[in-house]
Amino acid sequence: MVVTESRRLVFLVPGFFGFTSVGSVSYFERVEQTLGEALRRHGAPARIVRCKTQPTASIPRRVDELRRQVLARGGLKASELHFVGHSTGGLDMRMLLTPGVKISRGDSEERIARLTRSAISVATPHHGTPLANHFLSLQGQTLLLVLSALATSGQGRGAIVAAAQALALVARLDDWLGRKTGPLDRLADGLLRRIRFDRRDPVWRYLGEIERDQGAVLQLTPEGIGLFDAAVADRDGIAYGCVVAGVPRPRERVEVSEWLDPEYVTLRALFRLLHGLTSRPHPRYPYPVPTAAMQRQLDRALGFKATPAVNDGIVPTLSQLHGRVLHVARADHLDVVGHYTLAGKTADWLPSGAGFTPEGFEATWDAVAAAIARSGRATKDQGRP
Repeated sequence: MVVTESRRLVFLVPGFFGFTSVGSVSYFERVEQTLGEALRRHGAPARIVRCKTQPTASIPRRVDELRRQVLARGGLKASELHFVGHSTGGLDMRMLLTPGVKISRGDSEERIARLTRSAISVATPHHGTPLANHFLSLQGQTLLLVLSALATSGQGRGAIVAAAQALALVARLDDWLGRKTGPLDRLADGLLRRIRFDRRDPVWRYLGEIERDQGAVLQLTPEGIGLFDAAVADRDGIAYGCVVAGVPRPRERVEVSEWLDPEYVTLRALFRLLHGLTSRPHPRYPYPVPTAAMQRQLDRALGFKATPAVNDGIVPTLSQLHGRVLHVARADHLDVVGHYTLAGKTADWLPSGAGFTPEGFEATWDAVAAAIARSGRATKDQGRP
């Protein structure tokens, strides 16, 4: 039986800070179009669904929301289901597909899993991220609110740049991590006052959701993910794969031309801060050690050695390994979902200087499309209904 576009569904699952769109910003920027074209080239046309989520809610709550959307979008009527989860979204899909998992009273989880052919994670913290540990601190809570506002872009950008400047200054102080209160906290208060001018505004509603539930922060720590992995298992018959991202260590020197763009300078300083926090592996919760062949694959694609300190600014590169490595991108955490720098201008909200290009973006999602097509053919060959 030939599976048509309407009968093959691909669900794009957003990660931490996730949304479909807020204001003028789309979480999966240009992914739907790029992936759709790649799927048609590989002979596997599909209907692509961008999922909603609860930005920082606990993983079980996010999974239940994902389950509801699969049902609402006709998932049980499809011939094939495929999930592509970015960041925490990769953990959401893994829990949903776990054998025996109970998220609801019925058996919808099992019915969804029986139709699923592939589960592809993109820059997912399968073994946690040290950045989550920092978000649990008082200073980290402030940083979390700044980042969540920044993720919406556009509205309030001037206030956010001011907050980023404060972060850059604070990051230069040796004792900043030990501070209980300070200018960063006062600036964050001012930032929230400026944004909360209209409770009907989608930016405010988005930030309100983050304030109400930040359960995923604790669960994304290396310690929290240890419990997650003890309860979540891969399901036989589903092809699990991953797209892995990493960037070189950010340079400290700023080019003269870059000083003409203060927004870029401040956001670049913020990225250096995030990269530095993420580069500190937990001493008692190590990442998996790649095989020799996988290590060569990572090193060759990144252009430098993939060590436990290497990361994409949010998630350690070695923490992203799960299943078959489909693609390795020299990119930061949001480059891979379409928020990267174009023509020397700031087109993303955390410029890493990785040099990610439209060609790299297309190659990333072509690899995802190839894996989806391959899993569908493999199921057909095995005679799975």
